[in-house]
Amino acid sequence: MLSRIDETAMERMAQRYRAHFVNSLSGYKSANLIGSISPQGLTNLAIVSSVFHLGADPPLMGLIMRPHSSPRHSLENIEATGCFTINQVHQSIHRQAHQSSARYPRGESEFDAVGLTPRFGERLIAPYVAESRLSMGMELVRVRHLEENDTLMVSARIVEVWLDEVALAGDGHLHLEHLDTVTVSGLDHYHKGESLGRLAYAKPDRPPLTLEE
Repeated sequence: MLSRIDETAMERMAQRYRAHFVNSLSGYKSANLIGSISPQGLTNLAIVSSVFHLGADPPLMGLIMRPHSSPRHSLENIEATGCFTINQVHQSIHRQAHQSSARYPRGESEFDAVGLTPRFGERLIAPYVAESRLSMGMELVRVRHLEENDTLMVSARIVEVWLDEVALAGDGHLHLEHLDTVTVSGLDHYHKGESLGRLAYAKPDRPPLTLEE
């Protein structure tokens, strides 16, 4: 049975209860680790569930971050160096990934604290997560302030992708279930993806058709 919860009811919720409730409403979200580095060479790692596709040509990604009202080491590094990495979380590392959300002091690298390995490429100074099976190298485009809730939207260009090719289909589609990619709902609930199949391009004169692979 459906229950109606209006704005007044949400305002009356205890703060932590409301955070869990509202964060769950958007459904399953991507789980990614943001790798960055300070100008002094200190690596940083932070799990986020706010990465989203902005466009394919040019290839752009966005993410939402909280403002500088409290220490935001990842955002500070991104703004200072102009680059970062996005590393998908899979089942074997989701516990370490979640642990990266702990508030470690500025002088301690989350890579060391949670037991993940930084990997450096030639294009960017920001570290990748060696254990991730799908990683993207990002160059910062812009940081925009969102007045609605005082958050920041980071937009960035994908300049390289590191991928386990077991997931790559002939038409460019990625079978994320082959990478054991996990999703997150709410603030702390992790899920493993299960394929329901691909559907053909929708047209008004025919029902949904399953793509043969």
